[in-house]
Amino acid sequence: MDAIRKHIGPKHKLLFAVLLACGCHGFPRPAPPGLAPVTDVPRELVKVSLPDYRVEPPDVLLIEAVRAIPKPPYRAEPLDVLFVQLAVPIPNEPLSGPLSVEPDGMINLGTAYGGSLKVAGLTIPEIKAALERHLTETVKLKAPQVSVALAQGRAAQRISGPHLVRQDGTISLGTYGSVRVAGMTLAEVRLVIESHLSNYLQSPEISVDVGAYNSKLYYVIQDGGGVGQTVTRLPITGNDTVLDALAQLGGLTGVASKDRIWVSRPAPSGAAHQILPVNWRAITEDGDTATNYQLMPGDRIFVASYPLVRLDTAMARAIAPIERAFGIILLGNSTVRALAQPLNGTTTTTTTVP
Repeated sequence: MDAIRKHIGPKHKLLFAVLLACGCHGFPRPAPPGLAPVTDVPRELVKVSLPDYRVEPPDVLLIEAVRAIPKPPYRAEPLDVLFVQLAVPIPNEPLSGPLSVEPDGMINLGTAYGGSLKVAGLTIPEIKAALERHLTETVKLKAPQVSVALAQGRAAQRISGPHLVRQDGTISLGTYGSVRVAGMTLAEVRLVIESHLSNYLQSPEISVDVGAYNSKLYYVIQDGGGVGQTVTRLPITGNDTVLDALAQLGGLTGVASKDRIWVSRPAPSGAAHQILPVNWRAITEDGDTATNYQLMPGDRIFVASYPLVRLDTAMARAIAPIERAFGIILLGNSTVRALAQPLNGTTTTTTTVP
C-alpha cells in the first residue's frame, strides 16, 4: 500500500476526489441494455385501438342540441325564432316564414302588416291571439287566421357549442345548471346530460363529441448531461409511436445517448411498472419496428445522456470553484508585487545652493 501511495500524485488525488463527489447518483439509471424487445405490447405494425375515451378536466366537449323543445307553457324570449303563417295574406304581400324576436322583444311583420308587434313574455297561443287582433285593428283584415309555432328557441343556443370540463369535473349548461361528466365515456355523457335536461325540455336529444383532447398525455424526458432535464408533454392521438414522439421534438439532442433510451409505462400503486428498452439505431437505421412501441396515455420516454458528458459536467462543476479561487489568489499576488516595485527605477535629486 505504501508503494501505491507513493505513485499517487496530487492530480490523481484531485481526480479521485471528484469521482467520489459525483457518486453513483451522478449518472442516470441505465435502461436494461441487452434485454430482448418486449413482445406482448403494441408497436408500429401491430397497433391496437385505445379503450373508450373517458372525459377528464380540462377536455373540451362539443355539444349540439338535436332536439330542445321547452316544456309548456313556453313564453317567447328575445332571439327566439317564430314561424308565422297568415292563411289569407294581402295580395303580393305574403306573411309566411320564420320571424326572429328582436332584443327588444318585438317581431317585424313588415310595413304592409303594421310594422312590429311585441311578443316577448307571451305564450304561443297568446302570440297567435295578439297577431290576429293586431291584423284586425291595424291592417283591417277580416277574421285573419294565423298559425304560430316555435321554430327555434334559445334552449338550443344555450346548450350548443364548446363546453370546458372544469376542475370539479362538471360542465356548464348555462341557465340549465351544471352536470358532472368526469370519468365518463361519451355515451355516458350524452345520457346524463339528456337526463338532466329532461327537467326543463321535452324529450331532449343531443350529440356529444370531444373538441380538444387535453387530459390524455405522454411525456418525453431528455437528460441534459448533468445540467438538468427537459420535460415535454404531448397530447396522445392513439396512433403515436416512439419515433413519432421524438420527431415532434426535432430528434435527439447533442448529448443524447442513442443506446440509452427506454419507455417507462406507469402502473397502479403497488404494481410493478414496465420498462420497454428502445433500440434507436435499429428503428432509424434499419427500419426495425420491434422497439418502436405504440405509446399509451401516461407513458414516459426517457432519453439518457452519454455518461462521459455527465462526468465532464460534474468535474467542471467541482473544479471551477478551485480554479476561480486560485485565479483570485494569483491576481492578488501579482498586484501586490507590482505595487511594491519602484516606479521604473527613477529617483529625485535635490540640490542646495549656498
